[in-house]
Amino acid sequence: MNPLPILRDAWFFFSHNLAAIARLCLPLLLAEAIAQALLAAQLGEGANPAYGILLGVLFYPLYAAQLILFLDARSNGRAATGNELFAAALRLWPGFALLAGLSTLAILLGLSLLVLPGIWIMVKLAFAELLLVLRGQPPMSALRGSFELTNGRFWEVFSCLAGVLVPLWLLDWWTLPSRDDSLLWVLQQTASGFLQLFALVVLFRLFMLLNRQQAQRQNSD
Repeated sequence: MNPLPILRDAWFFFSHNLAAIARLCLPLLLAEAIAQALLAAQLGEGANPAYGILLGVLFYPLYAAQLILFLDARSNGRAATGNELFAAALRLWPGFALLAGLSTLAILLGLSLLVLPGIWIMVKLAFAELLLVLRGQPPMSALRGSFELTNGRFWEVFSCLAGVLVPLWLLDWWTLPSRDDSLLWVLQQTASGFLQLFALVVLFRLFMLLNRQQAQRQNSD
């Protein structure tokens, strides 16, 4: 599967729904960045990075679930208000937070051994969040389902993720201001987090294509 059409289609959707996605996600991204800045100021430079990770696990499921639900609604021609999406995200938060925590721990463990195992785990878990939100699977089932769905498709998923995340990570590193400038740091982290949501749009597009292929294969059988 050629990643370029997937990236192109995802960018078309992201750019044409930029205002709606911003309304859903930017307030929570801003709140997360402010909380991270306050945490850093409170704990100092030598603080355990686990605190920052836990704070991310608190906020990330809320805006990620809203975006996934928004993508699903738009792809099916349905309209959903921000209040409806936020209420649905709150209901999903316990399971999503557990899933995000388990995924983060697994990826960090892989990265601590060698870089390549961490990348492999990140790719294999790429669809876990979508399975939890869209199919209602519990966290452990979503993790197993993502492993199964990516069987034989590692390089397709890796190409899509790398094509998005590597440039965005480099941009984040290049534009990262000093933590001493709290306001600029908060704004940069908010903007960087918002841009990285594009990776979730790409994964959603790839997920839908793989589902379509599976359905066609089952119908032909």
